[in-house]
Amino acid sequence: MSRSAIIGFGRYLPVYRIKTAEIAAHWEQDGSAISALGVTEKTVPGPQEDSFTMAFEAGRQAIEMADIASSEISAMFVGSESHPYAVKPTSSMLAAALQIHPFSHCADLEFACKAGTAGMQIVDSMVRAGQIHYGMAIGTDTAQARPGDALEFTAAAGAAAFILGSEKTKHALCRIDVTLSFTTDTPDFWRPNGELYPHHAGRYTGEPGYFRHVREMVKGILAVTGLKATEIDHVIFHMPNAKFPSQIAKEFGITSEQMASGFIVPHIGNTYSACSPLGLTYVLEQARKGQRLLLISYGSGSGCDAFLLTMLRDGMRLPPDDRAVSYLSYTEYCEHCPA
Repeated sequence: MSRSAIIGFGRYLPVYRIKTAEIAAHWEQDGSAISALGVTEKTVPGPQEDSFTMAFEAGRQAIEMADIASSEISAMFVGSESHPYAVKPTSSMLAAALQIHPFSHCADLEFACKAGTAGMQIVDSMVRAGQIHYGMAIGTDTAQARPGDALEFTAAAGAAAFILGSEKTKHALCRIDVTLSFTTDTPDFWRPNGELYPHHAGRYTGEPGYFRHVREMVKGILAVTGLKATEIDHVIFHMPNAKFPSQIAKEFGITSEQMASGFIVPHIGNTYSACSPLGLTYVLEQARKGQRLLLISYGSGSGCDAFLLTMLRDGMRLPPDDRAVSYLSYTEYCEHCPA
């Protein structure tokens, strides 16, 4: 049975940013306390941007890199907490916009911040089974946060897309060796139907939420593969802030050098379903042939997906993003996020 590999990837980040200090000043909050999160600024969607438009841009990049006809893609799975419609699939809109084959498997996914990696697992399984030649998985979000809530300092926007095919494909870049999941019913974060903003359990989101699940996943994937953490070249954790992944890395002796390439949260924020997948796109640009990658997502509610990957050739650079970054005042920020 042939394993799957990433043959193309893409990402999209809005040009708009807001400094966390600007948010703190508006709410007259202690800036030093906010700085403990390790996030100095975050992305903000443009007035005409949503999870669909960002996913489209990321998907278009992935197709260009894969160097295949979009009609050869026969699966589309889109993970998000912020699908534009409650009833109308984002996946079908993207399948049409990106001109993938109409005889395709399409579905929208939701599992808090790990819905994007859930899509990757589904496509990986379909490729391994020989059911499809190529499939696309996308994580995309315009993350929601109640004004004045702690989440407002990190909830961001972005999208990451991956095309998977057989490891034997000539354009295969990075093989998926093993994938594993860990799931419990841990209500650390939720948004009831019909409500605009999510609720969370404060400190409870750390332990037993994030830390328990990511800890179990690291131990699990290392046990399954027989590897030590020191034998992995690049590690990407879910990044709700800078503090949490840094703490879990320290527990396992994972160094800042192993984390560096995909540690993007300080200047982007938490893009929810796109968070760890976006980190992976940065690693895929820089990793070298033969290097091992470990990707671990976390979704509240709660669960983790883990992927051990091996680079089949040197990383590929995405086209440079020459757009100028635009910083917003809090008033302008509210105009971009009217909800």
